[in-house]
Amino acid sequence: MPAPQNRFKAAILERRRQIGMWLALASGYSAEIAANAGYDWLVIDAEHAPNDIPLILAQLQALAPYPAAAVVRLASDESWMIKQVLDIGAQTILVPMIECGEQARRVVAATRYAPEGVRGIGAALARASRFNGIADYIATANAEIGVLVQVETRAGLAAIEDICAVEGVDGIFVGPSDLAADMGFPGNSAHAEVQAEVLRAIARIVAGGKACGILTSNPDQVRDYLAAGCSFVAVGSDIGVLTAGLKSLRKTFAD
Repeated sequence: MPAPQNRFKAAILERRRQIGMWLALASGYSAEIAANAGYDWLVIDAEHAPNDIPLILAQLQALAPYPAAAVVRLASDESWMIKQVLDIGAQTILVPMIECGEQARRVVAATRYAPEGVRGIGAALARASRFNGIADYIATANAEIGVLVQVETRAGLAAIEDICAVEGVDGIFVGPSDLAADMGFPGNSAHAEVQAEVLRAIARIVAGGKACGILTSNPDQVRDYLAAGCSFVAVGSDIGVLTAGLKSLRKTFAD
C-alpha cells in the first residue's frame, strides 16, 4: 500500500483554486470547528502561534476525517523540525523566510528520503506511515510531500526565479507583512509600493511555473490576488474571525 495521496498538492499543481484559513489558536477543538466550515486548506501555524509538536499532532488528528487539507507552517527551515512534522503526519509544509534557491533546495532535501534527500528514516515509529501499517510508505512518500516556501523580504523576491527553478518546490507563498517591514513600511502591507511588489511577485512566480499563494483578510485583495494568478489563498485566521465575531456581538448589546 502506498503513501496517501496529497490532494492539496495535486490541486495546486493543477492550479485549481484553493481557499484557506489560518489556524493560530493552537487547539484541536478549534481546528475541527474550522474543518467543518468547508475550507479547502487550513494552515497550522507553528511560526507565530504557540504550537509545539504535541499540539500540531492534536490538530492533524482533528483535521484527518475532513476534506480540508492540513498545511503546517514551521518556525524555520531547520531539517530536524521538518523531519518531526512529517513523521507526525503532515504531508504539506510551509517554510518561512526563504531567500535563495539553495535554501529552497535544502528544504526540499529535508522532506525526501535518500537518495533524493536527507530525511531520516523512522517510519516504523511514525504516524505518517500509520506506525508501519503502510508497507510501501518509504518507497512512495517522497512523491506525496508538498513543499511550499515563503518569500517575504526583498532578498526573497529578488531570488524568485532561482527558487522557481528548484525541483520539488510545489508552491511559493508571498508574505506581504514582513515584506512591508523590510521595505520600510512596518504594519502597512496595504501600502501602494508594497502591493505593487506583491503583484509583480505573483506574476513572476506564475511565469516561473510555480503555484502561488498568499494570506489576506481583505476581500478586495483576495479577488485581486486570485485574478493575478494565485491558486491558493488564505482569507483570514481563526483568531481574526473569533475576535471580530466577539466584538460584533458585544457591540450589538452596547449600552
